Amino acid sequence: LSGAMESLSSDKVTINNPADIVIIIGYFIVVISVGIWSMFRTKRETVGGYFLAGRSMTWWPVGASLFASNIGSGHFVGLAGTGAASGIAVGGFEWNALFIVLLLGWLFVPVYLTAGVITMPQYLKKRFGGTRISLYLSVISLFLYIFTKISVDMFSGAVFIQQALGWNIYVAVIALLLITALYTVTGGLAALMYTDTVQTFVIIAGAFVLTGFSFAEVGGYSALVAKYSSAVPRNVTSLDPQRYNISSKCYFPRQDAFSLLRDPTTGDLPWPGVLFGIAIVGGWYWCTDQVIVQRCLAARSLTHVKAGCIMCGYLKLLPMFLMVFPGMISRVLYPDEVGCVVPEDCKRVCGTEVGCSNIAYPKLVVSIMPNGLRGLMLAVMLAALMSSLASIFNSSSTLFTMDIWTRIRPQATERELIIVGRVWVLCIVAVSICWIPVVQAAQSGQLFDYIQSVSSYLAPPIASVFLLAVFVKRVNEAGAFWGLIGGLVMGLCRMLPEFWFGTGSCIFPSYCPFLVCGIHYLHFAIILFFCTSVLVLLVSYCTEPIEDQHLHRLVFSLRHSKEERKDLDWEQEEPGRRARREADERLRENHSSDAVADQEEKSGICRLIGRFCGRGNKSEAHEQEAPEAPEQMPDISEDPVWQYAVDSNAIVMMAVAVFMWGYFA
Repeated sequence: LSGAMESLSSDKVTINNPADIVIIIGYFIVVISVGIWSMFRTKRETVGGYFLAGRSMTWWPVGASLFASNIGSGHFVGLAGTGAASGIAVGGFEWNALFIVLLLGWLFVPVYLTAGVITMPQYLKKRFGGTRISLYLSVISLFLYIFTKISVDMFSGAVFIQQALGWNIYVAVIALLLITALYTVTGGLAALMYTDTVQTFVIIAGAFVLTGFSFAEVGGYSALVAKYSSAVPRNVTSLDPQRYNISSKCYFPRQDAFSLLRDPTTGDLPWPGVLFGIAIVGGWYWCTDQVIVQRCLAARSLTHVKAGCIMCGYLKLLPMFLMVFPGMISRVLYPDEVGCVVPEDCKRVCGTEVGCSNIAYPKLVVSIMPNGLRGLMLAVMLAALMSSLASIFNSSSTLFTMDIWTRIRPQATERELIIVGRVWVLCIVAVSICWIPVVQAAQSGQLFDYIQSVSSYLAPPIASVFLLAVFVKRVNEAGAFWGLIGGLVMGLCRMLPEFWFGTGSCIFPSYCPFLVCGIHYLHFAIILFFCTSVLVLLVSYCTEPIEDQHLHRLVFSLRHSKEERKDLDWEQEEPGRRARREADERLRENHSSDAVADQEEKSGICRLIGRFCGRGNKSEAHEQEAPEAPEQMPDISEDPVWQYAVDSNAIVMMAVAVFMWGYFA
């Protein structure tokens, strides 16, 4: 048996036929060619043009872009891995979004539109005034980028490379980063915008094909239900009881694997957490995250926003069938590898001792897909992964440089800001690589559980403050700020001990005290949300309220107000804006003649590199940070016929969602 295991684990180099290699190389040449072509187009990649291109998107690009922004290779690795380990309950994370995107389109976006804002920190500045809340939001966003996006994306890409080529996980990460750097340098932001949505639909098409092959291999859905409960590694029966005292629950699949709603105390994803905890974390992600909201603000009307949200909701039905079920099939077909429990075997198969469920999807891709299709699927996965890494690098660099560094050094020159942005990218890459062992081992090696647990400790206070800011006029700056700080302290009191002691696995339980780590992370998210909300309301009611003249069109109840609004952020930020503008003008006067001479002397290659690095884009970056509200009153009126059409479609989608929940509950 051990010999069989060794031969299985050593047979990893599966992308070694001409068809796959040609398709992978061809795909990357096409993507990089699109990037080079798009660089020579007009200023599509500029920050100002990106944010202020005119609200002209129709409903279907909005819906596709919402879905494309949400789904990445981390979803394929994470959802399939948790599905392989414990069944379909993880699909609740996706199906909860069907209701949350409706809150986004019907309740939150109308307020963001009437507020005339483009970024989420800008909304909080207008709503509360002051700068400390928006600074907090910038810092916490950077933490979440590093710990739930960059490190997870790098790890999931490395898992694909490891399965396809048999490389060490860190060699794979470094190779991935080098190719990403090439992709970013040649492609730039325009290439990301051109290719992201197309790649997502290519991935979905490939996932449909893989799902078809998988169900054909296992014998259909009824065969999956029958076989999953007996998908046990072959070598557990011959284990030495003196050396390994492994409980049967560690390697036998869960009895409730095909139930969405599980026991509130013994379930791995308890039903109160699945219904309410996921909704809170989803509220933060779908209704307050800059990347998501920005797609909606680009729509040409509120009706198009709502229709886009409905389209995204329907697309979110797919991951259960395209990712979770294939993950479970992978465990049935490869129980020794995907379901391994013996630490030495797991270490040999996937490089970590706590379990190998994360290789479920990559294992299917390299084992079941025919030559050519396998190479295409791998190439698209890696290209989508690299494009998301590149855009995260760019946005986190902008966030740090414009929101944090300019506060530390208000008189920083343009050249200094560019250098700081580049160095910051190197820093977050280094931190992310160091964090990969934690990602590997956390939550019993289940990637999706890790992402959601970190979000559950840091996101509920932000969700609470945005919800109260939009719907409760009485909430003020002091309440919001101390609610965020109190919520952060509570979240860190849970998160830090958990990572210090480790989340543990079935074989290696964690020694974290039950009082601290005993509450499920989704239940903790519910508690944290309500504690933050109480603190926000308590401090707000004990301090001075914000007058209505500052709140017109900034809260839901006043969204149709025609009164003139006196913006709090304008009163407080005007001196800083003026000083920064004067500094920019002085800088331009001092360097304009030198810059012209420089530009004339530069070779074509230097100009190309300078264009990529964003030289001269500082004013556009400031435009991103604090763009002016449009002078005319924002219009959120809707044509009654189309309003009834989208409302009735929303009801139909909720009925479909309730049916799916009920059927699999």
